[in-house]
Amino acid sequence: MSRQHIISVLLENESGALSCVAGLFSARAYNIESLTVAPTQDPTLSRLTLVTVGTEETIEQIKKQLNKLIDVVKLVDLSESFSLERELALLKVKKNDIIAKKIEDLSADSLALITDETDGFLVIELVGEKVWLDDFLASIKDEIIEVVRTGVIGLSRGERSLTL
Repeated sequence: MSRQHIISVLLENESGALSCVAGLFSARAYNIESLTVAPTQDPTLSRLTLVTVGTEETIEQIKKQLNKLIDVVKLVDLSESFSLERELALLKVKKNDIIAKKIEDLSADSLALITDETDGFLVIELVGEKVWLDDFLASIKDEIIEVVRTGVIGLSRGERSLTL
């Protein structure tokens, strides 16, 4: 049975490293649903977080193939342990009572913030789990003018970490 996996990878912060990871997925017809990458506290390393869907056998194959790449230093499947995941979305909407109420309800939990109000339009920052963002955006889909999302990031909870 296929299910979503969040794989976090430490890789060399070198030109072409991301291309090698993407090429691996492309060559084997695996899909990347979400991809984020940025340097870590160590400027020689980047942390790449990708979301993919597959059977346990497919995911094991993906992890083995990733570990064979020269630029990959270490990886962890966050789906195999307790982890926290978040995604950031910015959306632009026309200011109205429906949106104002929804944002007011959310801001009590610090999940939404109006970051800009210009000419009757709002830019709203939302932070939460992917499923929550999907549901919220679907609930106001007719109000959305534009949306941009970062993709999923995640960290293992407790002692387990992706460090050297």
